[in-house]
Amino acid sequence: MSSGSLDRKKHFVAELKAHFSESISAARLAEMNAGQMSENMRSEATSRGDAKAAVESGRMAVAHGQRRERTKQDVDRLIAFASRSLKNFRRDAPIELGAMVDVRVEELESGAVEERTFFILPVGAGTDLEGPGGDGFLSVITPESPVGRSLMGRRVGDSFDTEIKGVEREWTVTDLV
Repeated sequence: MSSGSLDRKKHFVAELKAHFSESISAARLAEMNAGQMSENMRSEATSRGDAKAAVESGRMAVAHGQRRERTKQDVDRLIAFASRSLKNFRRDAPIELGAMVDVRVEELESGAVEERTFFILPVGAGTDLEGPGGDGFLSVITPESPVGRSLMGRRVGDSFDTEIKGVEREWTVTDLV
C-alpha cells in the first residue's frame, strides 16, 4: 500500500470523527431541549399525567446525555486506534482491524452481484463515508459485526457465505488495502 492509501485511511478516520462530532452536538442539543421541557412540565404540572410526562422528558434528557458520552468514548477509541494502528497491508496479508477491504457480494437466491468496500475499525459500525473529493464510498464495520467477524483473518481470494437479514450471500475478498 502506498502512502496515498494511508492518506485515504486518514481521510476516512477524519470524516468519521466529523460524523461523531455532529452526533455529539445533536445529542447535546436534544439533551438540553428534553431537560428544559422536563423542567417546564414540572413547574406547570397540574395533574398526575403532567408529572409523568415531566419525568419521561427527564429520562429522555438522561438518555441523550448517555448517548453523547458513549459517542465521546467512541471518538477517544478511534483517535487512540488511528494514532497507533493505521498501517499498510500487503495484498497477501490476513485481514485485521484497520484494513480497507473490497468484496464482491453475490445474493445466492437472486444472483444479484454488487461490489462493496469496508473499513474495519473499532467503532463507527454502519457509517457510510465518502472518499476524498467524492472519490468513492465505503462502509465502516467492526470485527463484532457478522461481516466483520467473517472477514477477520481472511485473505484476498477467500470466499464465505453469510446470512444477513434472512438473505444468504456469498462474499469474495477481491482486494486489501
